[in-house]
Amino acid sequence: MSGYRNFSEAKENITRYITGYYSQLRPHQYNGGLTPNESERLYWENSKTVAKFS
Repeated sequence: MSGYRNFSEAKENITRYITGYYSQLRPHQYNGGLTPNESERLYWENSKTVAKFS
C-alpha cells in the first residue's frame, strides 16, 4: 500500500510538498543556510530604491 488512493492524489500531495516546504521553507546551502523566503526578505530589506515616482 502506497498511502495514496490514486496517482492524482499522490501527484498533488508530492507537488504541494515540493513547492511548499522543500522549495520555500527548507534551509538551502546556497542561501547560507537561510530559507528561500528569508533570503528574499533580506534581499528586499537591503536593496536600495532606485527611483521614486510622484
